[in-house]
Amino acid sequence: MTILKSTAAAASLLALSTGAVFADPALIFDLGGKFDKSFNESAFTGAQRWAEETGGSFDETEIQSDAQREQAIRRFAEAGNNPIIMAGFSWATPLSVVAPEYPELSFVIIDMVVDAPNVRSVVFNEHEGSFLVGMMAAMASETDVVSFVGGMDIPLIRRFACGYAQGVMAVSPDATVIANMTGTTPAAWNDPVKGSELTLSQIGQGSDVVFAAAGGTGVGVLQAAADEGILSIGVDANQNYLHPGQVLTSMLKRVDNAVYEAMSAGGAVETGFNVMGIENGGVGYALDEFNAELVSAEMQAAVDGAAASITSGSLAVHDYMSDETCPALEF
Repeated sequence: MTILKSTAAAASLLALSTGAVFADPALIFDLGGKFDKSFNESAFTGAQRWAEETGGSFDETEIQSDAQREQAIRRFAEAGNNPIIMAGFSWATPLSVVAPEYPELSFVIIDMVVDAPNVRSVVFNEHEGSFLVGMMAAMASETDVVSFVGGMDIPLIRRFACGYAQGVMAVSPDATVIANMTGTTPAAWNDPVKGSELTLSQIGQGSDVVFAAAGGTGVGVLQAAADEGILSIGVDANQNYLHPGQVLTSMLKRVDNAVYEAMSAGGAVETGFNVMGIENGGVGYALDEFNAELVSAEMQAAVDGAAASITSGSLAVHDYMSDETCPALEF
């Protein structure tokens, strides 16, 4: 585990050996790597945006195993980094241990809630964004069979799958949604070969649109879909560029905004519970030059209308995290 300093300017670095204290924010990535083209990379993009706009610098580190989690948080805390931001639900247990020991510092955890006075917990309404891309999948499908590949089989990923299936059924009640998870351990986030195998199996069952919510594993899903000539849907970051004209859209989960806002606030970041959904731009879908020809005006109007209905409260998407059932999908 190596701690790196990223900066947009030639700022002088303060060394611990001098007794000085780092005041820069810090970002800790989850397993799967900083350049997973998805969740972690979105977090890095937000940090980079903050550094480029402000000329500031931030420290960062990647871990190689779960055993390094508490050590990573503690090393930044001892250095005085503020705030310390960690991407991923698996940071909750070690953060619950470390945060009370450093009450003068602020911590930010993305995708999980830690109840402590100096912690900002950022969660997303993934089911809302997944509903929108599910609608798009159903409208784009020619076989009336679409599919989903998740990473680690946990309630959070089932929330993606359930929202996706609801969106599909809202457009095509007789459609078939095939859902598979990659595994039950953290290795499921970084197994593109398994992602490819699952996608090929789903294609064999008639799927012509596949949604990947699987971290680095999703790269294999999108590649297999492109190779076989079906459409795919990316996740978290905008992945449309990976296979122009073959990625229908990406379900945006604005982890980048969560990191950017935390770094902008610095040590004064507001702690407590923070929810990012369609209403405040926390989730949505990607439309750019790489998928513009795939998204018809009719499709965009339908999805934007659904987004407005979700915001107004007239359309409710079932949340698997609050009730571990899924009316549109069997796991």
